Amino acid sequence: MPRVPAHLCERALGMLQGGMRTADVARAINCYVRTVRHLRQRYRETGQTADRPRSGRPRVTTPAQDWYIRTSHLRDRYRMATTTARVTPGTHNPSISAHTVRNRLREAGLGACRPVVRQVLTRHHRQQRRLWAQTHRRWTRQDWQKVLFTDGSRFCLTRGDGRIRVYRRRNECYTEACTLERNRFGGGGSVMVWVGVSQHHRTELVIAGNLNAVRYREDILLPHVVPFLQTHPDMTLQHDNATSHTARSVCDFLQDRNVSVLPWPAKSPDLNPIEHDKDRRVRARDIPPRNVRELAGALVEEWGNVSQQELANLVQSMRRRCTAVLNAAGGHTRY
Repeated sequence: MPRVPAHLCERALGMLQGGMRTADVARAINCYVRTVRHLRQRYRETGQTADRPRSGRPRVTTPAQDWYIRTSHLRDRYRMATTTARVTPGTHNPSISAHTVRNRLREAGLGACRPVVRQVLTRHHRQQRRLWAQTHRRWTRQDWQKVLFTDGSRFCLTRGDGRIRVYRRRNECYTEACTLERNRFGGGGSVMVWVGVSQHHRTELVIAGNLNAVRYREDILLPHVVPFLQTHPDMTLQHDNATSHTARSVCDFLQDRNVSVLPWPAKSPDLNPIEHDKDRRVRARDIPPRNVRELAGALVEEWGNVSQQELANLVQSMRRRCTAVLNAAGGHTRY
């Protein structure tokens, strides 16, 4: 008898008990009449509609081999299933298939997923991130509202296809063993978008080419940042440790204009509340950008779709971000 889903079996049984004809029940659940008859006969004999236990296909691996497969991929999360299949003999064949390895890993709760890509963190980076989080975790919402958060991100037209896979369980997305540390570079043309956000202010700028210290000072700080901070003297500027931000000329420029700068730990994009993924939203569009001009327009439009309330909620997440860094001992977080 063809297999019928359990919910359809219960539905068919209810129809039969309600007095419906067998042909009408078969038409209602879209199956053969003889299937409904067999279903009714099985209920009369066993008192239930579930299938009888079946032996199924014999397993080609032993419990010890199942343990070896599971342990090998827990020790090396990037190990390929084909590699394990080649070195694991079967009960009837010289080796098992990669599909069998994936089935055993799935039974152990391990699935093949794309690893989360994060920047490389040294011991010094982790220590500085932990110290910074300890210093700022007790800041109140009013303290964070006095910070002008900025972010300059480069977006590329093309990127890698992400063929690298890591075997992990649920809720292991951001664990150390399942995170891929590397510097990310794209190709096919790129554009940089600079964004400044405070409680009641937002500025988006598209930067053509590379952003060096001179352009950062003349095109961003002088016409946009400094006038805003001078009208709000209680505000503090936040920017990361990019070379264009930490250059001597930029530091002297900000110091001469009495601009207060928030110290920032290196390699810490997860601590910046406005550095969330706009690249995914752009690529999810029905018509993705085909050139740099369309990419720049799409990014500005996506930033415009973010409401001021959503930005305020992101700024209010700073306390949770500090706590996440402390819980990770200065390592990677989910943000």
